[in-house]
Amino acid sequence: MKNSIVKGYQLLWLALASLATMQLSCAQTKSKGPASPPGYDLSKPQKYNMPDVLQEISGIAFNKGDNKMVYAEQDEEGKIFRLPLGTKNESATKFAGKGDYEDIAISQGWAILLKSNGHLYTFPLSETQKPEAANVQKLENMLPKGEYEGMFANQATGDLYVLCKDCKTDRGKKQASGYIFSLQKNGTVKPKGTFVVDASQIDKLSGKKKGAFHPSALAMNLQTNEWYIVSSVNKALIVTDAKWKIKNVYHLSSNIFNQPEGIAFDKDNNLYISNEGSETQQGNILRFDYKKP
Repeated sequence: MKNSIVKGYQLLWLALASLATMQLSCAQTKSKGPASPPGYDLSKPQKYNMPDVLQEISGIAFNKGDNKMVYAEQDEEGKIFRLPLGTKNESATKFAGKGDYEDIAISQGWAILLKSNGHLYTFPLSETQKPEAANVQKLENMLPKGEYEGMFANQATGDLYVLCKDCKTDRGKKQASGYIFSLQKNGTVKPKGTFVVDASQIDKLSGKKKGAFHPSALAMNLQTNEWYIVSSVNKALIVTDAKWKIKNVYHLSSNIFNQPEGIAFDKDNNLYISNEGSETQQGNILRFDYKKP
């Protein structure tokens, strides 16, 4: 009788242990997911440290995907910076007064700068050869009141996309609203449409509680027609299809991404993510080479 009881306890213990192992395995499977988008390895960047003036680097852009020269801005001065990638030989062009500037785009010969309040500034890219840009246009009231950090311009179509970081229409919802404009030949823009990124599946796809969705940068992967959206607050890279439906979410490790604020692709489909610096780190641009899956 005693042996039977002992055997029963042993069987019960084995069953419980097996159940715990299965639950742990399921939990790990659920939360793990792919670590990087197809073709990239987010754990192995090539790092380009920025000069001190770009410690607060925010947005980045290339002209026609040419990675020999990177254009950037930082969120304190109304200046556009240009420097050969891999050097600290920056030059600056003033286009406006001090303010909170969050992103930059280049399309069809125009430089476009986004201020956090939604104001847009446009001027010919050729003006970046000068200390101060002429013919700067300040476009106000194009966007609803809110906070904006992400912008992308399509060189081929002239379409300009701006994504809300914190807008009234999105509060209380797991979503981010976006606005599409058509860049005109004179540097102005005309409204073309709207879109919404439904972020309700981010926690499920990432396996982590990411909180409210506050995107800080976006760019289109022209090879796959997918949108890559960086959320610095959520420490996440979100990939959507062409119609803004989220396909996957990738965690951005704090050990690599100090404060991701900008994103761009070059003509060879290499991925670049810029990070603001801190007391212990320089501002930088991280490059992830594309390798066909």
